[in-house]
Amino acid sequence: MAMFTKILVANRGEIACRIFETAQKMRINTVAVYSDADAQSRHVRMADQAVHIGGSAASDSYLLGARIIQAALDTGAQAIHPGYGFLSENPDFAQAVADAGLVFVGPSPESIRKMGLKDEAKRLMEQAGVPVVPGYHGAEQEASFLAQEAEKIGYPVMIKARAGGGGKGMRLVEKPADFAAALASAASEGQASFGDSHVLIEKFITAPRHIEVQVFGDTHGNVVHLFERDCSLQRRHQKVIEEAPAPDMPLDVRDAMTTAAINAARQIDYVGAGTIEFIVDGSGPLRKDGFWFMEMNTRLQVEHPVTEEITGQDLVEWQLMVASGAPMPKAQDQLEISGHALEARIYAEDPRDQFKPTPGPLNVLQFGTGCRVETGVEAGDLVSPYYDPMIAKLVTHAPTRAQAIAQLDAGLKGTLCLGPKTNVDFLTALNGSEKFGAAQLDTGLIDRDLAQLVSYRPPSALALLTACVHLSGIDLTSPTLGWRQWGQGVQTFQLMHEDEIIALKLQFEENGQITVLTSDETIILDQIQSVDNQMTANEDGQKHQTLWARHGSSITVKTAGCQYDFTAFDALMQAGDDGQGSGQIRAPMTGTITSVLVKAGQEVTQDTPLVVVEAMKMEHVIKAPFDGVINEVFCTAGSAVDDGADLLVLSEAEE
Repeated sequence: MAMFTKILVANRGEIACRIFETAQKMRINTVAVYSDADAQSRHVRMADQAVHIGGSAASDSYLLGARIIQAALDTGAQAIHPGYGFLSENPDFAQAVADAGLVFVGPSPESIRKMGLKDEAKRLMEQAGVPVVPGYHGAEQEASFLAQEAEKIGYPVMIKARAGGGGKGMRLVEKPADFAAALASAASEGQASFGDSHVLIEKFITAPRHIEVQVFGDTHGNVVHLFERDCSLQRRHQKVIEEAPAPDMPLDVRDAMTTAAINAARQIDYVGAGTIEFIVDGSGPLRKDGFWFMEMNTRLQVEHPVTEEITGQDLVEWQLMVASGAPMPKAQDQLEISGHALEARIYAEDPRDQFKPTPGPLNVLQFGTGCRVETGVEAGDLVSPYYDPMIAKLVTHAPTRAQAIAQLDAGLKGTLCLGPKTNVDFLTALNGSEKFGAAQLDTGLIDRDLAQLVSYRPPSALALLTACVHLSGIDLTSPTLGWRQWGQGVQTFQLMHEDEIIALKLQFEENGQITVLTSDETIILDQIQSVDNQMTANEDGQKHQTLWARHGSSITVKTAGCQYDFTAFDALMQAGDDGQGSGQIRAPMTGTITSVLVKAGQEVTQDTPLVVVEAMKMEHVIKAPFDGVINEVFCTAGSAVDDGADLLVLSEAEE
C-alpha cells in the first residue's frame, strides 16, 4: 500500500497541530475537524481543509465517531489519526473506521479491546510472563468478598475502576476500617465516568515510580522498543514533568523491563505506537524484580516528544508509515539513546487555588528560548472551558540530565502568559527543586512538597518598578531619566495585584538611582536599564532582571521564576465591585452549570453545596460562605456561564 495522500485528524489542540506538522513534512494533505468553540483555533488554521462537526461540548462533536468518519469520506481522506484522548482508545470507533473502508492510524480494535479493561489486561500479561502487581482481578464484586481479598493482599491497597483512566475511580486504602467507604466511592465514580462499576484491587507499592516503555509494532511481525520514560512526577495521577531515559536506570533492569514490554506487545499482536506502563519500587535502587505491569495505553502518549528527542525518531511519521503497510524504519539494533530529555506540561490553572482551571483569552503568550514547544494555541487565542486546559508542552534535550534541567529552567523562566493564571511558576519550582535535581523521584513527591512548590513570594522592588514604568510611560532613556520634566523627584502609584492594592512611591535621584518605597520596605535600585521587554537593575550589588509584556491596562512581569500580573488601580471600578462578601455568589470560572442544589427561600448553613460548575472536564462545587437564606437564583442546570457571572444571592440568617 502506498503512503496516504490525505489524512483526517480526529482531535484538536496541540496533538492535532503536532500530527499536522509531520504530515506536512511528508507532503500529506490534512483535514481538521472542529467544534463551535474551535472554529478559530490553531489546528483549524494549520490544516489544508476543516470540517465543522458539532457543538462545543466534546459529546456534541469530538466524540461523535460517525460524524467524523463521514467528514473523512466527504473530503477524500484515506486514514483517520485519532491523536490521544477522545476516541483514540475506543475499539468500536476503530472498527467503524475500518468498516467504512478507511485506515485507523493505530492498533486493531481487538488489541484496543484486550487492553481496555485493566483486569483482562493483567490476565493477558500474566500469560505472557510479564510481572503483575499482586492483587485481585476477578469477576466477583461482592463487597465482603473484596474486603477479604484486600486482607489477603495486605494493606495498603489501591482500589481501581477496571475501565478507569486519568486517576478516576482510584482510591488508596491504608486500613481495613476505610475499605467499605473507599470501595463504594471508587465503584460509583467508575460507573459515572465509564459506565462500569467493576473494580480490581492491588497491593499499593510504597514510594512508587511510574516508568513506561514505548513500543512499536508493524504488520510485518516486527516489534521494537524505544526505551523508557520516567513519569513519576504526578499530581492526582496526572503527569506533570516527564523525562527520558529514566534516571539511575541500570542496564540489566532496562533490559528486563523492555523485554517484558515487547513480550506484552507480542501477546496481543500489537501494531502501531503503544506504551507499556510499569509501577516500580522506588524505595531503593531499581532492580529486576522490582517492577510490575500497570496498564497499556494503545495510542500515542502526551509525553512522546521526550522519546523522540533521545532517539532522533519522529513517532508520528512511524505511525503513518506502519498504518500505510510499510515496515518500521528502524530495527532494534539501530536504535540508541542520545542524551537526556524533559517535558513540562503548561496548563491554564491556578496552583494556589487547588489547581482550578482558568479558561479565558491568551492576551500575551511567549515562550522561553532553547525549548521545543508543542502547542495548540497562540497569543490572541482562547483557552476553552470545554476541553483540557493545556496551553503547551516545553521540551528540552541535552547531553546530560543536569543540562536538560537547566535548559527547562531557562525556558520556563522566559515564558510569559497574560490572561489566565498558569502553572508555570509551579513547574519552575518543581524543576528547580533539590529532590528532582537529585532524581529522588516517586509519585508522591509533589503532594508531600506541595506547600513549598506553590508558596507565594511578594513582588520584588524591580518587579514593581517595571510595572509602574511601563504602565505609566516613564522614559528611562532620556538624558534627565524622564522625571525632572515633572518638576519633582517623587511619584506615587497604586497597582492592583491579586485583588489587592499595592501603594508605593518612586523617588528619583540625581545620580540615576530609584528608591522604591512600599508600606513594608525601602529598596534602592541603580544601574537601571530597559531594553525591549527586559529591565535590569542592581540591588545591594546584585544584578536582577525582569521580563514584561503589556496588554491594554494590564502588564505581566516575570522575575526569578515568578510571574506577577498588575493593572493600574481604578478607584471607580473598585467602588462598583461589591464582591462576594455581599452575598452575591458568582461563578468562579467559565463553564457549564451541571446542578443547582438550592432554591429561593431555602435556608442553608455554611459549606452547604449550592451549585456545581463543570469546566475542562472537572466539576467544582460552590458552597455557602456563611449561614443564610437563598434570596434569588439566577442560573439553571445545563446553562453556560462566564467567569464572574451572578449565580444566586445569599443573605445572612437573622438571629
